[in-house]
Amino acid sequence: MTDPALRARREKIVREHMADEIDHAWDKVLATFPHPHYEIIATGAVHDGRPDVERYYTTSRQTFPDQRNTLLSLRHVDDGIVVEFILEGTQTGPLGPLPATGRPFSCQMTAFFLFDGETLVCERIYSDTLTIVRQLLGDMTAMEALSALVAAAGAKAA
Repeated sequence: MTDPALRARREKIVREHMADEIDHAWDKVLATFPHPHYEIIATGAVHDGRPDVERYYTTSRQTFPDQRNTLLSLRHVDDGIVVEFILEGTQTGPLGPLPATGRPFSCQMTAFFLFDGETLVCERIYSDTLTIVRQLLGDMTAMEALSALVAAAGAKAA
């Protein structure tokens, strides 16, 4: 079990980090870890280091400028904090091969904020990309959304 004082410091970092993401206060978000590192498990993307993470923030907010999170639960583990949250936004820019749809999405997700002592070293995000894509394409079935995404990728490659 982790020391209560350490748990409190970690929780403060995570809550401020998540709030600053909503406000697009990127310097504050980046200040929560000495070497910013994100792992987006659903896509396999890894954003490592300040320049790479800044690009991730820029591109994701060009696609979803109103992106925001709502914290559902926060759990302490020995080496970090696990949060469940709802991520929401409206697609006003391209998402890979998918052009802007103007549609909103809402998806329940989980993020692991991993620490070395009281130093944040990684945010690892787990999500269901197909849930988001289905909403962006107009509440299609999973197979319809997958087919549309494959077709969009093929059209972009041609």
